[in-house]
This record gives sequence, structure tokens and C-alpha cells, in this order.
Amino acid sequence: MHGRLSEGATFAELAAALAPEWRLIAPDQRGHGESDRADDYSREGYLADVLALLDHLGLDRVVLLGHSLGAINAYQFAARHPERIEALVNAEGCASLGLDGSNPFGFLLNLPYDAPSREELAADLGPAGPYFSDRLRENPDGSWRLPFHPQEMYDSEERVHGDHWADWTATTCPALLVHGTKGIIPAEQIEAMVERRPGTVSAELDADHFVYTAAPEAFAAAVRSFLSAL
Repeated sequence: MHGRLSEGATFAELAAALAPEWRLIAPDQRGHGESDRADDYSREGYLADVLALLDHLGLDRVVLLGHSLGAINAYQFAARHPERIEALVNAEGCASLGLDGSNPFGFLLNLPYDAPSREELAADLGPAGPYFSDRLRENPDGSWRLPFHPQEMYDSEERVHGDHWADWTATTCPALLVHGTKGIIPAEQIEAMVERRPGTVSAELDADHFVYTAAPEAFAAAVRSFLSAL
């Protein structure tokens, strides 16, 4: 499961690296990519989507892998449905975040959501254009939009903030915590996440927060090694 402002297709390289031993299913989470916008970006809403997808595909037990928002969704789902989870891969998902009240997605509130043409929307995005211009979507009427709604993503970030230690430590299935040398999880929190949750191992990659796209080969190798030991 991808992080905020991303989409399932970003896991294509990992899927190729893990094939054919592993089948990778990467949905666009609610409000992202090709999935519809939602009225609800609560913790319960995201987790209900995971349960619905597993039931729809007839998957009783899976390895759940997530990055950032997706990682928090993964371990919170595992806490509520441990019987469905074989193992966890947490890529840069904090056990607590935003307790100081800050929201790193404030810049989104200045971005346009749509425009009459792709070129106009890309230009209106300003400095953010290069990050999203290759993922813009065309509407049925010929106008263009972002693959997410800025205000909704800001609100979604607000709703994921909190102390989630109880959820992170609720399960004991094997878990891999992947973090970047320039990631967002503080070093002391990484150490505590490994020590406080039985069955957890960590892997540090020379990368920023976006570990699986910034260091794709190293990330795939770490995940493959973890999976091979299950």
C-alpha cells in the first residue's frame, strides 16, 4: 500500500523484482490515482478498504507491505485482523507522528485541483509541477485534474496523526521495518519500534523517506531476504 499522494503503480518495479515467487497486489488507496474520492479519510475508512479488497480477492492470509501512510494502514489493519496477516513490511511508517500539531502537507492547500488543459494545470502547479505532471488524469469533459484532491489529502494527514504504539505492538507476526538514512522516523523511535515489538527486524537503506523508489534494488533485496525467511 502506497503513501499519500502516490498510487499503486509505483510498486511495479518491486513486483517485477519479486516475481514469480510472489504475487504483488497494489491498489490505489481511497482518494488516490484511479480510486474515487471519499467522504471519509478516517483510520476506519482506510482499513475497511483493505478488508474489502482481501475478501473480494478471496485472500485469507497475506503479507502486508506499506509505505508511509500505507505502512500505518498495514500495521493498524494487522492489529485489528491478526488472523489475516502472515507478516508485515513497514517502510517508513512511524509508530507516532504529528504530536506537535504540525502538518507537512500544508503546501497542498495552495495547489489547484484541476484546469481546462493538461498544460495549464502543469503550469498552475508551479514548483510542484515536475512531481505530479506525469500522473495527471483527464476528466470525461476533456479537463485535467490531479490524481488526488489537495484539501482531502491535507485532511487525511491530519487524521493519521497520533500515538499508534498500541497498534504497532499489538501483533507478533514477523515484521520488517525499512527506514532511510534520511527518512522521517527518528533514530530513537526506530530503535524502540524494533525493541518493543517481538519478531521485528530492521533494514536501513541509503535513501530518503521514499525508500522503495529512491533505492529500488536495495529495497527489493531487503524485502526478498525477509520473505525468504518466512
